[in-house]
Amino acid sequence: MFTGLVEKIGTVSSLEPLDTTSSGGGGTSLTITDCEEILTDVHLGDSIAVNGTCLTVTAFTPTSFKVGVAPETLRRTNLGSLTTNSPVNLERAVLGETRMGGHFVQGHVDTIAQILSVTPDSNALVFRMQPRDLGVMRYIVEKGYVTLDGASLTVTKVVDGAEGFFEVMLIAYTQEKIVTAKKKAGEWVNVEIDIVGKYVEKSVQGYFAGTGAGGDMKMLEKMVERIVEEKLRK
Repeated sequence: MFTGLVEKIGTVSSLEPLDTTSSGGGGTSLTITDCEEILTDVHLGDSIAVNGTCLTVTAFTPTSFKVGVAPETLRRTNLGSLTTNSPVNLERAVLGETRMGGHFVQGHVDTIAQILSVTPDSNALVFRMQPRDLGVMRYIVEKGYVTLDGASLTVTKVVDGAEGFFEVMLIAYTQEKIVTAKKKAGEWVNVEIDIVGKYVEKSVQGYFAGTGAGGDMKMLEKMVERIVEEKLRK
C-alpha cells in the first residue's frame, strides 16, 4: 500500500519487451535510475510504485532497480509508452509508522486518462482529464481523492456524461515534485480511483440484491428519486 505522496522522480534507463535474464523472467522489464535515495533499504521482492503502478523489485544496484511489467499492466497503464530518459514518479510501500498524508493507494491502476487542457490559475495549474474508461467517473467526486501517476490529488470539478471529465489543481510545490506537472494536453496519465467508493458500491449492491422486491427496494427508489429531484432543482 502507498500514500500517494511521491518520494522521488526517477529516470527510465531501459524498457525491455523481452528480458531473458533471470531478473527479467522472459517478459517485459523496466529499469529505473537516479533514485538512490529510495534504495537505501530495498530488498528483492519489495514493492515500489512507478507512476502509481505497484511493481515488484527483481534486481537492484545502489542507484537503480529493475521491475517486471505484466501484460495486464501494460494494457491498463501508460508504462508501455515510456522510453529511455522518461521521468517517472516513485514511492516505496508504506511503513507502519508512515504519516498518511495522502490517502490509501493500492498501486492498482484502473485506467488511463487523457489530459484535455492545462490552465494556469495564479501560481497553480488546473488539469482537465478524461478517462479512457468513462465508467470510473461514477467513483470520482468533487473534493474526493484521485491518484494520478501515483500522486494523491484532490478533485476540484466533475462533469458527468458522454463527454465527462474531471479536474485537479497542482499547487506550486506539487509542480516541482511530480512528473504530471510537465505533461501537456493530449498526453496520458495513470488513474486509480479511491477504493472506498468501490467497496461501498459493492456492499450496497449486495445488500439490495438479497432483499428481493420488498420494502428495502422501495427505500432505495425513494433515495434515488430524492437525489434526482435535488439535481434538477440545481
